[in-house]
Amino acid sequence: MAQRQPRPTLHVLIRLGIALACLVAGLGAQTPAPTSTVTPFFFLQMSDPQFGMYTSDRDFAQETVNFEMAVATANRLKPAFVIVTGDLVNKAGDAAQIAEYRRIGARLDASIPLYQVAGNHDVENAPTPESVAAYEKLFGPDHYTFTHQGLVGIVLNSSVIHTPDKAPDRHAAQDRWLRNELARVRRPGVQHVVVFQHHPWFLTTATERDQYFNIPLVRRTPLLALFHEHGIKFLVSGHYHRNAVATDGDLTNVTTGPVGKPQGDNPQSGLRVFVVNDSGISHRFYPLSDLPNQIDPTKPLPPGSR
Repeated sequence: MAQRQPRPTLHVLIRLGIALACLVAGLGAQTPAPTSTVTPFFFLQMSDPQFGMYTSDRDFAQETVNFEMAVATANRLKPAFVIVTGDLVNKAGDAAQIAEYRRIGARLDASIPLYQVAGNHDVENAPTPESVAAYEKLFGPDHYTFTHQGLVGIVLNSSVIHTPDKAPDRHAAQDRWLRNELARVRRPGVQHVVVFQHHPWFLTTATERDQYFNIPLVRRTPLLALFHEHGIKFLVSGHYHRNAVATDGDLTNVTTGPVGKPQGDNPQSGLRVFVVNDSGISHRFYPLSDLPNQIDPTKPLPPGSR
């Protein structure tokens, strides 16, 4: 009669389990890390070309020179895309200003996507359903998303956030849309989500007092909390006509000076380069007088204007 083998004791089973776990951990340590899902790339931000601002709407000769130089630079550098963060013109609905902006914008190489953002001078300081509809007829939706590799851009109409009084339904609809987009945007392959709008959320601190150049606290505070909740790291804007970079925890608000008429103590017209890779996003502002010869997105940007 064959002998029955003794059953393993609980102690032996525990030891076997520990040994198996160590073996699996060892194998995992030897598994190569997943390869990069983002080929390094760069994009350009231009803000506030604002045709007509230099001469208070008498002409737009200087804006033409500046914007032509910026578009020619984009054609030479070949960014992944160009985004213009608002105030395309100085006077909302002005046919001549709009035509000149569109004429020069059409010179951008067809292989480079051009994304546009509504500014307060495009839809008025207190936008109405009619002023937003007029903008959309010319330039497309006032809020939308786009993607490039592992980056998702969320574009907002910040004027209806800043001053929603005459367009409450527009404001409410965009707010619902934004919350839905943030809830679904974190999907496989998405490494960076950047929110683009015209108005800065803040210039120095997230709790700074309300002023013309920032989003009012009553709407700023809950939306910044929403961005934190969804892991947003970058907010990109214009409107200020000078540069400002400020943080709220791990959230950075990048405010870019104009390609049009600058203001402030060190007035400079220019554009901003953003480099995107697996490790993060870096950026630098280049004045029109000191534009780069080339951008290598595999290398850090040289130090310069913030």
